[in-house]
This record gives sequence, C-alpha cells and structure tokens, in this order.
Amino acid sequence: MDDVEHEIARWRAHVGQGPAIDGRDVDELEDHLRGQMADLGSAGLSADESFLIAVTRLGSLDDLAREFAREHRDRLWKQLVLADTADDVSSGGRTWPEALGFAVLAAIAVQVARLLSDFPEGDSTWLVRNASLLVLPFLAGWFVRRRRLGLRPALVAAVPFVVAALVVNLFPWSPDSNTELLVAAHLPVVLWFAVAWPYTGGDLRSDGRRMDFVRFTGEWVIYYALIALGGGVLMGLTVGILEPAGVDVEAVMLWVLPSGAAGAVVVAGWLVESKQQVVENMAPVLTMVFTPLFAVMLAVAAVVYAVTGLGGAFDRELLGIFDLLLIVVLGLVLYGMSARDPAESAGWADRIQLVAVVSALALDVMVLGAMVARIGELGFTPNRTAALGLNLVLLVNLAVAGWLSTLFLRGRTTFDRVERWQTTYLPVFAGWAALVVVALPPLFGFA
Repeated sequence: MDDVEHEIARWRAHVGQGPAIDGRDVDELEDHLRGQMADLGSAGLSADESFLIAVTRLGSLDDLAREFAREHRDRLWKQLVLADTADDVSSGGRTWPEALGFAVLAAIAVQVARLLSDFPEGDSTWLVRNASLLVLPFLAGWFVRRRRLGLRPALVAAVPFVVAALVVNLFPWSPDSNTELLVAAHLPVVLWFAVAWPYTGGDLRSDGRRMDFVRFTGEWVIYYALIALGGGVLMGLTVGILEPAGVDVEAVMLWVLPSGAAGAVVVAGWLVESKQQVVENMAPVLTMVFTPLFAVMLAVAAVVYAVTGLGGAFDRELLGIFDLLLIVVLGLVLYGMSARDPAESAGWADRIQLVAVVSALALDVMVLGAMVARIGELGFTPNRTAALGLNLVLLVNLAVAGWLSTLFLRGRTTFDRVERWQTTYLPVFAGWAALVVVALPPLFGFA
C-alpha cells in the first residue's frame, strides 16, 4: 500500500504542474482517482492494479492526467503489476535459452569472419570495420523475438543493418584510409541506435520509451563491464594453468576472446532485461558516486586550461581524450536522469550535475576554439571534420541542458522538460554518426 501511495503522490505532483490547476482541482481529481480505485478494488483487483487502471481511465478527464498515464503506463505496469506476477519476465526463467541461442550465433558469426579474414595474420581492416555488424544484429534480433514483433516490424528493424553493410563494404577504401577508421568508430553508434527500434517495440516517438532505452544502455554498459572483468580473470587463470602444459595459449585466446566478447553483448542485454530491479538499485549509487567526482575533475580542468590555455599541447590524442570525457559526462547526465524520480524537487545532486555540465561546456568551448585555429592553420582533414561536428553537437546539447537545469533549480520549469530535451536530442547524435559513416568517406575521397 505504501508503494501505491507513493505513486499517487507522484501523480498529484505531475497533475499539479498545470498553471490553471490549483490545489482544490488536484484534490478533486484525486477523489476521482481514489473512487475509481475503490470500485476496481471491490471488483477484486489489487491496489496496484486498481491504481494502474484508474490512472489510465482518469486520463480522459484532464490533459495532464492523460499525459501522465501515457508516459508512465509502461513503467507503472512493470513496477506495480508485473513485480508480483508469478510469471514475471524478470525471473528470466523462460528467456535465457533464446538469449543464449542469439549469443552463440553472434559468437559463430565473429569466428567465421575471423577465419575468412585470416585474422591476425591477414588484412584486419575489413574485420574491424564490420565488427559491430557481426554482433549487434543478433542483439536486435533477440529484441524482435522478445517483444514478439511481427514480420513487418522485424523487416523494418533489419533495414539499418542491411544498408550499413552495403555502404561500408561497397565503398572503394584506400590503403591506410583515415575515413575507414572513422567509419569503424562511428558505425557501432549508428547500429546501437538501430537496436532502439526493436527494444522499444517500434515506439521511438515516445519520450518515455527513449528514456527507457537510455536506461537500458547504461545498465548494459555496467553488466558488460562486469562480464569483461570476470572474463579477464578467467582467461588469466586459464593461461596460467595451460601454459606450463605446452598448450598454444594464443590459439586458445583467438577462439575464446572474440567469441566471448561477441556473445556477452547479447548476454548483457538479457541480464538487463531479467535483473532490472537489481540494477535500478545500482544506478542511483553509481551516479551519486561518480557525478561529484567528474564534476570536481571537470571544474579543475576548466580552470587550469582557462588560465594556461591548450597551446601546443592540443593534438589528436588530447582531442580524443576531451571528446571521450565529454561523452562520458553526457552519459552520466543521461543515466542520472533515468535513475531519478521526476516528481522529486531539485536537490544537491541536481546542483552537482549542473556544475559538471557547465564545466564540460566550458571545456568544449575551449576545445572548439583550439580546433578552429588548427583547422584555419592546417585545413580540414577527415579526423578534424568528424571531431568538429561531434563537438558542435555536444556544445548545443550541453548549452541547452545547462540552461534548462538552471531554470529547474530556480523553480521556473519542471524536470520533465529537462528530460524531454535529452530524449528529443538523441536522434541528433545518431544522425551525426550516420553522416560520418555515409557522407564523410566520399567527401574526402576515401582517404
């Protein structure tokens, strides 16, 4: 019952955001809600089920209530109803064989590609360029199966992978091509966004479903990192045991490491789906620990570079570090949002997050200034063009996020608006990565 009262409080907070609604209106709507719940309860439904259905019904009376019902229906259903259902998918009891099957297929695909390309003795650029195409389609296929999508949605889900395979393999690459390396780095980003289609069941227009995919991405990274750490320990012990016996350890590694890395992509996805409650407890802890640390580091770096300048230290390696840092900060911001209760008022965590965003924005401005100066001196190259575009995309995102977060802390906007900005902006990142893959190689003659 306490959980239901908490959800009712969230519902009140959301409905009360309307400028034309005062406390008495909210009280009246709550009376309607509780009346609906009482009727449903007398018909034999549990309190959780009654709340879920009553919220959906009440959405027809008020625009804000309807918005709440639409955006939170899937989340409420998962948290309030399915948590107590005997055949809850979180048990994973009926889903692991399918996930294991797709993981095995991904491992086989990687090994076949490795043998055909004669890696590592032969030309490895083809394998590196196609690595994500050998794995991520199986993760998408598992979601197609798990969401029970029909033939037409399944074909739609396959289109980005087919197009990507044709593009990256029909381009006439030059030897030692920089654009080929850029494609290899950006193609996984494009295909990861393609996975969002089957994950959301084709409902990418919903802000709530896009935020669910953000949450899945953060949790997937956690599980994949844990699997990688455990696999590293296992392989280290295996080498220590087999090497004295004269076993060809390198041959074992060539079979085990690629297969394990590929299969773990699907296994990590299955773990997120089947163990969501565990990771939902981890998410607030991780953001609480790492966001302040990154905020301090970014603030110190911004001050240091503002005083000393980037100067001659600005090179490709430093640019890569800056870009990776900004992406990690953006990931922390998104993951922190996905773990936050939208009905909560602004707190110290939101202020720390704003410090991280503002510091990252200052660093991005300085990096852009140094980058423009370098381009003006040496001209455009594929790497500089890709880096310039990424930093401009990040600049817009961080600037608007910082502005909206400031308004939220001052009580002039809601957290929903801050969250909607991030979920609405996600396709921009996918679009830029796709542009790098499709347009940048021919623009620079595949050099």
